[in-house]
Amino acid sequence: MDSEQILEGLVFYVVFLFSTTLHEAAHAWAAKRGGDLTAYHGGQVTLDPLPHIRREPFGMVVLPLLFVVVSGWPFGYASAPYDPNWAARHPRRAAWMALAGPGANLTLVILAALVLNLGVFGGVFESPDAVSFSRVVAGAGGQVSTSAAFFVSAVFSLNLLLMILNLIPVPPLDGSGALPLLMSRELTAKYQQFLWSQPMLGWVGILVAWRIFDVIFHPIWLAAVNLISFGVSYG
Repeated sequence: MDSEQILEGLVFYVVFLFSTTLHEAAHAWAAKRGGDLTAYHGGQVTLDPLPHIRREPFGMVVLPLLFVVVSGWPFGYASAPYDPNWAARHPRRAAWMALAGPGANLTLVILAALVLNLGVFGGVFESPDAVSFSRVVAGAGGQVSTSAAFFVSAVFSLNLLLMILNLIPVPPLDGSGALPLLMSRELTAKYQQFLWSQPMLGWVGILVAWRIFDVIFHPIWLAAVNLISFGVSYG
């Protein structure tokens, strides 16, 4: 791997760090609004990445940087603490807390899409002949616009990835935590008890999500790119 690939990987790491921080801060804020102060007392209702890094130093720093060096892409994880007793008493509040993280990523996707389109209309960016994960638009001229196009493309694509991945309804992902919104209270209680009594389900869920994600992400990403690329269609 050459230095340019590592530099691009580090840019993706910065986007990952900021996006993951916002994701976990949204969980913590939603929990606080719902009456659970666990994450708030842990200092995680903040966009400062340091409290989140202190909670998961391996998942937010060591592992993603190791992946940057090895593969050019960051891969990691983070978490926000919550009180299971609160979740049992208020399952719908806990479900909205679970959705808050992907909702934060969706917000960044929308903001990035607006910046991409404003850049195209303003002549800073242009639609490329072919798109990729890190090239939703191209710079219209000069290194500054090229670098900006890469950065905003990374924000768009990585946050779409984080949102879709976390919405897969298998533990330990947020989609699993949101399922009580579709369940009766009785079924929710049984579902929560089952999840909490089977800690190994998290590993099974990760493997299932990994296989599902390979199938679903690219079509959704391409559809999203076509949706924001006015006058251009990619296949």
